[in-house]
Amino acid sequence: MLPLIWNILLLLIGFTGLIKGADLFVDGSSSLAKIFKVPGVIIGLTIVAMGTSAPELAVSTSAAITGSNEIALSNVLGSNIFNLLVVLGICAIICKVPVESAILKRDFPVSIIVTLFVLLATSFHTLTTGEFLKVSVSDNVGMVSRPVGFILLALFIGYLVMLIVDAKKHPAEAADEIEAMPVWKSILFIVLGLVLIVVGGKLVVDSAKFIAAAAGMSETLIGLTVVALGTSLPELVTSIVAAKKGEVGMAVGNAVGSCIFNIMLILGISSVIHPFAVNAASVFDMLILLAVCVVTCIFATAGRSLNRWKGMGMVAIYVLDVVYAALR
Repeated sequence: MLPLIWNILLLLIGFTGLIKGADLFVDGSSSLAKIFKVPGVIIGLTIVAMGTSAPELAVSTSAAITGSNEIALSNVLGSNIFNLLVVLGICAIICKVPVESAILKRDFPVSIIVTLFVLLATSFHTLTTGEFLKVSVSDNVGMVSRPVGFILLALFIGYLVMLIVDAKKHPAEAADEIEAMPVWKSILFIVLGLVLIVVGGKLVVDSAKFIAAAAGMSETLIGLTVVALGTSLPELVTSIVAAKKGEVGMAVGNAVGSCIFNIMLILGISSVIHPFAVNAASVFDMLILLAVCVVTCIFATAGRSLNRWKGMGMVAIYVLDVVYAALR
């Protein structure tokens, strides 16, 4: 009973750290965006997305090193599904979220293409020969190899360069009515926010894993749901805070950018450090993630915005996915 109470306390402390850290992170990032005339969406796709993806990086990398293959991959897949459906969905429920044309023309296609690449690179033979339909969900059907990891990291670097070039071509005008903080204070807010986000995320994940393990959940299910939800809380809290502060570009950029960073940077680093196997359940989840990317892109393209009804539908799709994952 004592360990359970202790883990519940750590869970609450982690949530507090995430909320306060996200608030500091958004304020510091918004200030930097105004100082350097960088669009908020670019800040969301880079600094904020990298910061809020730190928990996923820590979890997946350590999981790969220790041989927890299922958590290493399912954490990334689950986090991306959560980011697209829940993070964007809840933001849309809170307020109407306009989606910039750059997100539709550049970032959503990148997310879809990279997800498809990982799917084909890890399980092309199994999918094309029909073996995929004959195996159980726990059987290994592919591999995230070291060469695949290097390709993902190269794509990640190319994506960053593309964002930087685009930001220089289209500098944003600073808002006169909003006074930016000094550079040192902006950086301090970002660093403090990042520390609170990472520590809070780790506390939430560790305590949630303890509670979930006590309930007898499988490693794949823990990675896809509890761990993915825990490591995605920074994205959720940061995007909600950003949306409430009127930084809707940053909210969308953070969610979509985190998805791209997760699959390029985190899978890339994890597989370069230690290649790991892919089971049939993860292939199913990659197919689901690919479908989610396409559906979310369609929702965002229609009217170039996400409204409350779309947001409710996206959250409902996530609930159905979790139910499916629990029952399979």
